[in-house]
Amino acid sequence: MISFTYTSRPGRIVFGTGSLDQLAAELDELCIRRALVLCTPEQRFLADRVRRLAGERCVDIFDQAVMHVPVETAQAAVAAARAAGADGLVAAGGGSTLGLAKAIALETSLPILAIPTTYAGSEVTPIYGLTSASEKKTGKSYRVLPRTVIYDASLTLTLPAALSATSGLNAIAHATEGLYAQDANPVMSLFAEEGIRSLARALPRIVARPDDIEAREAAQYGAWLCGTVLGNVGMALHHKLCHTLGGKFNLPHAETHAVMLPYSMAFNLPAAPDALQRLARALDVQDPASALHALGRTLGAPASLGALGLRAADLDTAATAAMQAPYYNPRPLSYDAVHRLLQCALEGIQPDCRMFERV
Repeated sequence: MISFTYTSRPGRIVFGTGSLDQLAAELDELCIRRALVLCTPEQRFLADRVRRLAGERCVDIFDQAVMHVPVETAQAAVAAARAAGADGLVAAGGGSTLGLAKAIALETSLPILAIPTTYAGSEVTPIYGLTSASEKKTGKSYRVLPRTVIYDASLTLTLPAALSATSGLNAIAHATEGLYAQDANPVMSLFAEEGIRSLARALPRIVARPDDIEAREAAQYGAWLCGTVLGNVGMALHHKLCHTLGGKFNLPHAETHAVMLPYSMAFNLPAAPDALQRLARALDVQDPASALHALGRTLGAPASLGALGLRAADLDTAATAAMQAPYYNPRPLSYDAVHRLLQCALEGIQPDCRMFERV
């Protein structure tokens, strides 16, 4: 007999190439009359386009979103929203921009309309993160869950193939951990399996032909499903490690997930047989950890933490930090096990479940 609890949270998804043209109507639906548009400095061009489409519904643009949402940036953005008299937020961009929007919403309760341009999945989660003094802290509040998400695959065409690959692997990581979460349920497991399958098929096509709009749509579909999993069930060791590496060493978010995922899988899947079965089915392989590692090489994603700038001298600090307030994990954790996992990822060793048999 299966026993589980599943809660569906309200959220509007507007999906389809060209759907950004519906922005004004969607702002009206949310009764937003003075929107503050958020973006990174690099995506100011998109924010300007959003402002034109929103017309008089846009009151200003804040274009200082950065990776890992430093507390100082969040405070400046909250001040900008209040100074502008904003009654809503439009987050146009990737995980950094969505993270900043959530930091503002956490403080002000302003509604968010999200326009994602990557496959991060943050747009459908109530999870937020802030970095202070080299420590990234995450939390969960439905105040920060975007009310509406506009998925327009044409907006991802400017995302380089390399970043598309790591962003997509990041999304796969969300769904993978959702399969062995403490509060996993059959509904989210279906989302996870389908999302992983869709992304694993779409990403090689995007890398081979970056202008393949159908592949971009399939990747967005997969990212939506994987992000929904992230927002509905808990995460485990993989996300704890990535948050630690990002916060303490400022490693790039998506690339860190892409490197770490095969090693986290190799460590955890022997203790999670149902997740192993679903992953094998989604990827049509027998060894999902090795298959994800091979997919990363096919996509040209970074192969090791060393390639991202982590040093051997950093491993003790990283392992110690990861063991503080650890997340739930299907396999018992120890400092030695975490250190060994990080060592393998640092060197880019071919992942194998047997490498963790003695830890």
